[in-house]
Amino acid sequence: MNRMNRHSRIALRWSTIAASVIGLVVAGAGTTYLLMQRFSSAGERVQGLPGVARGMTMADAPSADSVGDGTSTTSSQPPEPIVTLSQEAMKRAGIELVSVARGAAQPSAMRIPGTIEANAYRQVVVTPLVTGRVTRVLVELGDVVRRGQTLLQVFSPELAEAETKYLSAKAELEAHEQELARTAKLVGIGAASQQELERLHAEHSAKLAGVQSLRSRLVLLGLPASAIDALSPGKEKDPTTDVPAPIDGVVTERAANVGLNVDLATKVFTVVDLSSVWVVGALYENDFSRVRVGSHASVTTKADPGIVRHGRVSYIDPQVGAESRTARVRVEVPNPRRELRLGMYADIEVAASTNQQSLVIPRIAVQHIDDRQVVYVAMSGESGKFIEREVGLGAVSGEDVEVLSGVQLDDRVVSKGSFFVRAERERLGLRPSRLRRGR
Repeated sequence: MNRMNRHSRIALRWSTIAASVIGLVVAGAGTTYLLMQRFSSAGERVQGLPGVARGMTMADAPSADSVGDGTSTTSSQPPEPIVTLSQEAMKRAGIELVSVARGAAQPSAMRIPGTIEANAYRQVVVTPLVTGRVTRVLVELGDVVRRGQTLLQVFSPELAEAETKYLSAKAELEAHEQELARTAKLVGIGAASQQELERLHAEHSAKLAGVQSLRSRLVLLGLPASAIDALSPGKEKDPTTDVPAPIDGVVTERAANVGLNVDLATKVFTVVDLSSVWVVGALYENDFSRVRVGSHASVTTKADPGIVRHGRVSYIDPQVGAESRTARVRVEVPNPRRELRLGMYADIEVAASTNQQSLVIPRIAVQHIDDRQVVYVAMSGESGKFIEREVGLGAVSGEDVEVLSGVQLDDRVVSKGSFFVRAERERLGLRPSRLRRGR
């Protein structure tokens, strides 16, 4: 009986195992069928792509970017777009090719609007040398003055005190010199010691240095040497000092009037030497290569349109204005008769610098795309194929423009019809691969 039960349990267990195996086989078959269906659909989609041959795997299929514009992002392809035109399309567009050549034409002169400014190296702000009160003003605005001419006078208690100290020290020095002379005689007859004489010599040196220091102080306060020599005890001291003109020029500013209290930092006059002036203009970034320090320039004004004044570019500001994107350019011109007045408008004509070794192409060959300038270079040995090249441009010379980078000597570029090539490139949706990779 036990044996029969044991055989029944074994039979039941094998039945369960068999059912499980059959279930796993059925499930595996179903999964395999679904996977095959999925890969079959994917293969049909790959073969449906343009340019994909039958039997090509997913790894061999072109990317979505290359399918969209007909170019490839692999390193074997050139970075510039290639535009292909038929002979009929080239004839219809009137395309003409020119060779890149050495520049021989002289660039046209540049005209820059400017204004007349004072020569800052010949402009002096006059301040007094003493503190005090203005008692006289001897010049007016616009007066022509000479160096050393008195512009105003200042009453200064500081000067009076310095004169008093100088006279006192000078009197003490004179008395000490007399005592030194007497002591020297006494030493000669043995009535005084050598030690006493040496002490007096040391004191004399100290007093002499004190007098010299006070005299220098008077000079710094503007008192001339002749006036210092004339000072003596008993004479009335004059605490008034003159403020002289530091240079030859014209008084362009006056801030002093009688009664004004002044100190060493008070601006009382501005004197400008107008024998030469500056003409200052604004130079744009794309013209930097055309102007150099030392370039010859001519200046005309509306006040005297028939008079041309010649000078040279003396300075180009190394900083570019954040808003105007220009740099200040300065031309210094002579003005012996002072006909050029500060603030006048003027026209600067600069003879643009030339580079006979530069490469030039026609201006009509250049197309502007966004912030780039490009030309279309004919591919050697392949008629109707043009490579788009980005170029760096320099000076303009009539109908030609200097090329700083992007092409080489004897490259053939599209001149007439370059706009048509650009339009075809845009119609095809071609883009430089460096731009696509940057997306």
